[in-house]
Amino acid sequence: MRDGPADRCPPAASRAPHAVYVVEDDPHTRERLGAAVAQHPQLALAGAAASLGEAHQAGSALYAAAVAMVDLGLPDGDGAELIAELAARPGAPRVLVISVFGDERRVIRAIEAGADGYLLKDSGDTEIGTAVLSVITGESPISPAIARHLLRRFQGATQACEPSPITPRETEVLTLVARGYSNAEVAGLLGMSANTVTTHTKNIYRKLAVRSRSEAVFEAAQLGLIRLADG
Repeated sequence: MRDGPADRCPPAASRAPHAVYVVEDDPHTRERLGAAVAQHPQLALAGAAASLGEAHQAGSALYAAAVAMVDLGLPDGDGAELIAELAARPGAPRVLVISVFGDERRVIRAIEAGADGYLLKDSGDTEIGTAVLSVITGESPISPAIARHLLRRFQGATQACEPSPITPRETEVLTLVARGYSNAEVAGLLGMSANTVTTHTKNIYRKLAVRSRSEAVFEAAQLGLIRLADG
């Protein structure tokens, strides 16, 4: 008697984990992303590169992976270049962009180059693992803040005449956060306690419907609530 389809499928526990390759120049972030992959039962770290050059030298370790996690701001070029190369290569890994950048130019360029998903770097480890699996199954995970920006762009929405959802004091706090200051430093610069800065930050998160500093800065910049320095 011929085995049915269920009999021919190996048990879930025996299936090989999906290989993931990380391209990220910051050592701390590269280590964290690698750890997020390695600790997931359905994923395995195939390798990591700190630049476009190292990624190109990786050979099969990169090209045979199921997913490549690619940063956009690499020291020897734009990660979108690698994304475009992978998108044009038959059998190449799917691409999940992991970046601190949330500006329109980088988001659109990465997606147009062929990125399958886009998450900000401070996404949690569980969120990263889930996003990688989603990319493998053909979905396109994307951070909420970036999704909102894309919707506004393609709907032709403008926020210029709308009142700011955050107060002037919250704007001051967020502007300093965008410049890289810690809560303690913001408190010192604005003459307030660290607890007050924390309260302002929580209010900003709630009003902008975000969950992290980078998403708050990105969302506020897209709404025109704060200005970011170029570069």
